[in-house]
Amino acid sequence: MSERRKLPVRWLTLAEFVGIAALLIAALGYWDNHRDRQQAEKERAAAEKQHQAEAKAGALKQTFLMTGQAQSPELIRLTAVHPEQVIQTQAISFPTDVRGDAVPTTGNSRIEAGWLEGGVEKALKARGVKAERGRVPVGVETNYIEDGQAKTDRSIYLLGYSLHARTFRSAKVELEGLSLLRRGVGEDLQKAVDATWDRQNPKPN
Repeated sequence: MSERRKLPVRWLTLAEFVGIAALLIAALGYWDNHRDRQQAEKERAAAEKQHQAEAKAGALKQTFLMTGQAQSPELIRLTAVHPEQVIQTQAISFPTDVRGDAVPTTGNSRIEAGWLEGGVEKALKARGVKAERGRVPVGVETNYIEDGQAKTDRSIYLLGYSLHARTFRSAKVELEGLSLLRRGVGEDLQKAVDATWDRQNPKPN
């Protein structure tokens, strides 16, 4: 039986060994760079998310937000959500059909049911609307102080109300609550309030 021929052993030359080592080093370098890029991308995404959150928080701080809490059926107290925003004066505008003049307040932010009595019932009847409760748009121009600076906000809110019939007198108005409808209204707040009222209660043909 013939012996198997042994294959000759070939040792790597120095140049080949250096080439393989260089290839391994390049591969490790590529992996390190890839890992560094992934880490950098994660850090960039986290920083961007943090920046967006800070920007949103800053924008929210600059936004004037107000809530209306019914203290009784005849009175809604208006307060700023952010305590650093201090209300100085306000002008409350109703649809012209309901009340022709704005009601100014100073240091006592509120809406009173008496400001609507007679007017809202008459305005609804003129448009053929029969309802015991509804929502009337109210424009509020607020002058307030924030960080020592005087600022102004003009917004439209929806004021919830109910009507209660009385003998020989206009219906009694009771207030139910206040919700924000639109912010950033321009100079002509009264016009915007009237347009909202017209959309809610179209004039009869």
